[in-house]
Amino acid sequence: MTIDTPNQSILPPQLLLRALRISQPQERVTPPHHHASGQLFGAVQGLLSVAADSGQWVVPASHCVWMPPHHVHALRSHGPFAGWSVYVDEDSCASLPAAPCVMRVSGLLREAVGRASTWGDGALDARQERVAGVILDEITALPHESFGLPLPTDPRLLRVARAILDDLADERGVEALATWAGVSPRTLARRFTAETGFTPSAWRQRARILRALELLATGQPVTTIALDLGYDTVSAFIAMFKRVMGVTPGRYGVM
Repeated sequence: MTIDTPNQSILPPQLLLRALRISQPQERVTPPHHHASGQLFGAVQGLLSVAADSGQWVVPASHCVWMPPHHVHALRSHGPFAGWSVYVDEDSCASLPAAPCVMRVSGLLREAVGRASTWGDGALDARQERVAGVILDEITALPHESFGLPLPTDPRLLRVARAILDDLADERGVEALATWAGVSPRTLARRFTAETGFTPSAWRQRARILRALELLATGQPVTTIALDLGYDTVSAFIAMFKRVMGVTPGRYGVM
């Protein structure tokens, strides 16, 4: 695990934005912090647990998070981390969303961020300013989604949630998880539902959907995904996916 001390958020004077790509073989943890710049960030692979002053949620690689200036936030990757960040000058955030939000990464946004990540720290030329404008336009235009997974705040329940995320094929039920976490099954079931809006089993199912979306986006075969997520048959996985998402996994693919 690598604990990150954020410092890339300090933009040089008059720099509209800065894009970075980060890759490491360890889990990445960024402690709570805030900065004057806005930040758009996401993963290339894996799931991110994000905590903000307005709540906590989990997002897959198909989505990204917008964090306006001065909002306290923290993140944790589940497993090795490969991701990206775009820091936006505070003055340029005036027309961008005023509250943290989750949005799906468009192909245009992904390509523009990839291009911007190759720039240095000097002033942007006319061509770079146009690409930067595309990124800002996408942040403004992309629809917000209530897509993600709320995390509980109770430390015992949070431990359970993180254990589920770290091994989505784990089939332990409420009683076994409660014993492991040092809480009664009734308390676990009641408080988990109260804090997240999902029962523990429904929460795990949604976490599996998020992981499946991430793997589908990288081109993984449906059969491989089903087995990795602990399903005995591909048909059982497809049925679950369609029941939750309204479409089969084939609706999602490489972005």
